[in-house]
Amino acid sequence: MQGKAPLAARMRPRTLDEVVGQDEIIGKGRLLRRAIEADRLGSLIFYGPPGTGKTSLAFVVAKTTKAHFEKMNAVTSGVAELRKVVREAEERLNYYQKGTILFIDEIHRFNKAQQDALLPAVEDGKVVLIGATTENPYFTVNSALLSRSRLFSLKQLTVDDIIALLHRALNDQERGLGSYKVEIGQEALAHLAQAARGDARLALNGLELAVLSTLPDEKGIRSIDLKAAEESIQERAVLYDRDGDQHYDVVSAFIKSMRGSDPDAVLHYLARMLYAGEDPRVIARRIVIHAAEDVGLADPMALVMAQAAAAAFERVGMPEGRLILAEAALYIACAPKSNSVLGIDQALADVKDGKYGSVPLHLRDSHYAGAKEMAHGEGYLYPHDYPGHWVKQSYLPQELQKERYYFPGNTGEDQGVKAGRNKKGG
Repeated sequence: MQGKAPLAARMRPRTLDEVVGQDEIIGKGRLLRRAIEADRLGSLIFYGPPGTGKTSLAFVVAKTTKAHFEKMNAVTSGVAELRKVVREAEERLNYYQKGTILFIDEIHRFNKAQQDALLPAVEDGKVVLIGATTENPYFTVNSALLSRSRLFSLKQLTVDDIIALLHRALNDQERGLGSYKVEIGQEALAHLAQAARGDARLALNGLELAVLSTLPDEKGIRSIDLKAAEESIQERAVLYDRDGDQHYDVVSAFIKSMRGSDPDAVLHYLARMLYAGEDPRVIARRIVIHAAEDVGLADPMALVMAQAAAAAFERVGMPEGRLILAEAALYIACAPKSNSVLGIDQALADVKDGKYGSVPLHLRDSHYAGAKEMAHGEGYLYPHDYPGHWVKQSYLPQELQKERYYFPGNTGEDQGVKAGRNKKGG
């Protein structure tokens, strides 16, 4: 069956050194790596997007451990099968002093009753659980079960990670495609990696389809071009080089469309970035920045909306996260605009040039011993003692009395201090 299995299954890593990516949890000296190498695992939950290596890590454990390894899939297994596995694990431990590692793929598919049935065996140490899930375990896994397990979050693989896996598959004659004479262009290889959206399984199986469906020439060489890569992974390449001009041009157009209040253009450029595999977190950061820079005080809720969207995306991820990013970007596009916050740049420039002067005496701290003897705080007018909670007095240093940094945008809420006082009855 090994030869008939898809390329992604055949190329599963056999050792920790063959695992690509995830250095934060299985890099040299990391806790999980040490535990696997020492065969001293406790119960684990692997959480991450599809194709990031959750099942692969479980199989590396299976090849490393001296314990008996059992695999179940939460989609096809029920309570009866689970209890059978637990009973056999208990007998194995009692009669042969051999532990059992139980790997449950898609553990989030287990309902509460199934998870409750597993809990006593995990608690008593009859089985060591390794669960894999694409759903947030804090919402889908029994809290009691979660508290008895160590959670490891796997990150989406980078384009470079996936390209490395594709090269490995092309060169591996035992498990991969090394027995074929394959010539593949860098453009086609990059497209397979980018279109996979961090899913190694999708990229590897797309590569296999491209190779097997391409007829060899008279020299026996199978040439894979961009068109073949597009057909094999069922996704067209978008003119968008993440490290080149197209990347910066599209990002620039997205930003300027938000600033220019064109919601249609905003959605177009957002779609191009998402489709081409741009990191959504980069997009979220740009939205947050421009909520402050381009909307600013004209609608202070824009920054709240943008920050909430960035946090919500971290919880939800893709593909549903596209809706969150679209809502925030549209809010920025449709909001009134003001860039008065850029006054901070002129203020910083003046400070850098040495233009800052002394803090006026009436504004200085008067609460420490000896401060009043130096006239600190003397003459300060407390605004709340006056109508409208405002009174005219000087705040800038004497040397900067003629300087201005804040220029209200006169749109939306950004009407300046005087308008704000009038609106509040001052």
